[in-house]
Amino acid sequence: MSDGKRPVIGLTTYAEEARFGHNETVAAVLPMSYVRSVHASGGRAVLITPDAPDVDALDGLDAIIFTGGSDLGPALYGEPPHPATYVRPERDAAELLLVHAAVAADLPVLGICRGMQLLTVAYGGRLHQHLPDLLGHDNHRPATGPKYGTHPVRLAAGSACHRILGDTVMVNSLHHQGVQDPGRLTPTGWCPEDELIETVEDPERTFVVGVQWHPEETSDLRMFAALTAAAAARRAVAADRPTDGVPSMPL
Repeated sequence: MSDGKRPVIGLTTYAEEARFGHNETVAAVLPMSYVRSVHASGGRAVLITPDAPDVDALDGLDAIIFTGGSDLGPALYGEPPHPATYVRPERDAAELLLVHAAVAADLPVLGICRGMQLLTVAYGGRLHQHLPDLLGHDNHRPATGPKYGTHPVRLAAGSACHRILGDTVMVNSLHHQGVQDPGRLTPTGWCPEDELIETVEDPERTFVVGVQWHPEETSDLRMFAALTAAAAARRAVAADRPTDGVPSMPL
């Protein structure tokens, strides 16, 4: 039986310079679109900062979302940095610690944009550091015009993403890096225009999915709903789990 409470879903945050009134300081920040998407899908959002990293940040979570932001440090996959690569080593270290622990615990995981690239590196893969060099265009992160590029994604039949989104889905796009080698992850979605990998999964886990676009900035919350459903199922199982006969300590 369920405890009737919303599943608790962690969201990783950025540590960036921010202004509060006349004061500038380093702050843990995250676009509210992530939080609203979790809440609209029935979850309860909890923000996770990149400082003082430890796996105890996962305590009490029913799922975790690794959000967008800066590039992954290319030294993590054995390459020198491209001039266009912009990194936050503190965040990389904290999130790699958390993603390894979350996957090991079979905690439902959703990686969005940078989060998908984080999953890729954590699973032994490599990234393209600057897509215009490879593809000859900047359609995935337009240099001019609209903030987001748009394109379809073709999804592999039988994959988790296919079950959630169908054969194809139109997505928004705001990234200059991409997955070159998915490592131990399974690629399950591609941009038909250039065959760039757009979704990855770990079929051996309950829910480990990465998407290269930004569903939190759209009205299509199916991916958030799927994560929340996986989180609710995990919470329900935990609520029914026996205590192995260990008596509670007296007050």
